[in-house]
Amino acid sequence: MNAALDVPTAVSLPTVDARIYPRSGLDILSRTEVARLRDASSGGMHELLRRCALAVLTSGSTSDDPRAARELYPDFDIQVQQQDRGVRIDLLNAPAMAFVDGELIHGVAELLAAVVRDLAYTAIELGDNSARDIEQSEGITDAVFSLLRNARVLQPGDPNLVVCWGGHSINRDEYLYTKQVGYELGLRGIDICTGCGPGAMKGPMKGATIAHAKQRRRRMRYIGITEPGIIAAESPNPIVNHLVIMPDIEKRLEAFVRMGHGIIVFPGGVGTAEEILYLLGILLREENLELPFPLILTGPTASAPYFEQIDQFLRLTLGEAATSRYEIIVGEPGEVARRMAKGLRRVREHRISHRDSFFFNWSIDIPLAFQRPFVPTHEAMAALDLHHGRKPHELAADLRRAFSGIVAGNVKEDGIRRVEEFGPFEINGDEDIMQALDALLRAFVQQHRMKIAGDYRPCYRVVT
Repeated sequence: MNAALDVPTAVSLPTVDARIYPRSGLDILSRTEVARLRDASSGGMHELLRRCALAVLTSGSTSDDPRAARELYPDFDIQVQQQDRGVRIDLLNAPAMAFVDGELIHGVAELLAAVVRDLAYTAIELGDNSARDIEQSEGITDAVFSLLRNARVLQPGDPNLVVCWGGHSINRDEYLYTKQVGYELGLRGIDICTGCGPGAMKGPMKGATIAHAKQRRRRMRYIGITEPGIIAAESPNPIVNHLVIMPDIEKRLEAFVRMGHGIIVFPGGVGTAEEILYLLGILLREENLELPFPLILTGPTASAPYFEQIDQFLRLTLGEAATSRYEIIVGEPGEVARRMAKGLRRVREHRISHRDSFFFNWSIDIPLAFQRPFVPTHEAMAALDLHHGRKPHELAADLRRAFSGIVAGNVKEDGIRRVEEFGPFEINGDEDIMQALDALLRAFVQQHRMKIAGDYRPCYRVVT
């Protein structure tokens, strides 16, 4: 996967130079494809490629500041070179932590190849000259499918992929609980998909690895789905063996819903709330009311107040109908796995009866309002319509955008810069919704769910 390395160079931390010959779909390319890949990586995409590659090479980092790695490795660079047999990736001043005895860790090399693959595919296939109409719903879904297929994560077989959502900043008891749930899922032959980062995204995968080993499973899938604005703040955890970088948060969320056969939600912060609202907003649409989609909110016994507050917020904003689409199970990892396995059997029966594929959920209806990328400017955040009287899925779409904007202000470089320049985002709406939203966000801050380390400075202001 990689060749011999040069000696470390003198920068902020120990670094090495490396030359890599990637596989995973990049080893059999035509000359034209290689040339397009090289042009994409050396053009306007280069800084994005550099940022995402550095995130992979610093996998395991405990920082959630997207600028931290670049400050530690200011001279790092990556170049994609053309060769007749495919491509070659040159790393300059790469973090030494990604190497063992002069060799790049194999898993890191695979994830690095995934970065090049996905960013180049997006630039080439979904760029300005793309034949796809990604302004329309069908074109967006087709793009999501194509990205996942190109990443080779769509595999025929019985429905067994459970998406696990939850925060990157959780306490020790919550982390251990996510491992227990992952272990119980793994014993039942279930594969795991997460946002690929630390905390509740790492725990289920780590638990499942032990269970899969006990069951002697040889082809385990630990899929991490991220996007360029998130990956620098949530570097892939070491267990991820299939990394996919979607172009934006909306396509990332659609990928979770289209690929996953069920979803488990652990305690988390604003990103987790965004994910819950996204899924419930879709499931509450009339077109999806009969669609089986197991959704379980769970955590250790001490996390019960967290889920009570989430449940109250959802009842207030989306109505009692929303509660029929999820169940809350506290302190029982085995029961969570049993309920999920039962739900997966219903999904299998439904897909067979409706002749839908097991590997991609074509049946679920996702409207354009949930697919169109939301850019969280101060004007856009202030213009969100957070008032009663709207259809539940419409209010859910704007609430999702509100939480997405806070995520951007917390961990995405563009969002952080906007807040630094113009001050906190302002969010306004009906008084009871704003009071509930403010209480929920304050609880996230008090429970240290907004930031891994250090004091949290709010990037938002709720106007009541």
